[in-house]
This record gives sequence, structure tokens and C-alpha cells, in this order.
Amino acid sequence: MADKLRHQQELERLQAKYVGTGHPDTTSWEWKTNIYRDTYSSVAGHPPLLAYMALAENEPVAKVRAEMIRKMLQPAGPPPNREGEDVPAPRTE
Repeated sequence: MADKLRHQQELERLQAKYVGTGHPDTTSWEWKTNIYRDTYSSVAGHPPLLAYMALAENEPVAKVRAEMIRKMLQPAGPPPNREGEDVPAPRTE
């Protein structure tokens, strides 16, 4: 029983320290957003990985880096509506 309690306390400590590890109330959208952002920032921040991606896409390195940074804004799409909120009216422009 002490081991189970120790593991639970360690998990709670890690979840408080690292935002991306989630918690019991984390939605799938939040989890996907954290994973995508971690991946994009890793690619943009590691020159060999960025060069590999640029070669695979046949694009300049600077363009691939800019695209990875741009994708970090909303990597999993817009956030879903929360319960109790009204659905926003569609934009007419």
C-alpha cells in the first residue's frame, strides 16, 4: 500500500511540474495540443531534424522552420466548445 501511495504522490508531483503530462481532467484536445506543440518545437529547435524534414519535403530549411512555428498556434484545430456554452454563430464576411 505504501508503494501505491508513493507512486501516486510522484505522479502528482510530476503532473504539477510538467504541464504536458496532463491530469485527470485533461481533455483529448488539450493532450493532442501538447503533443503536437512538443513535436513541432523539437523539429524547429534541432537543426539536424529540421534539415531532414526540409529534405523530405524538398523545401528550404527556413520555410520548414517557419511552418513548424506557425503550426504551433493551433496544432489540433480550434478548441472545442465547453459544456454549457452556446455555439458561436458562423461568421458572414
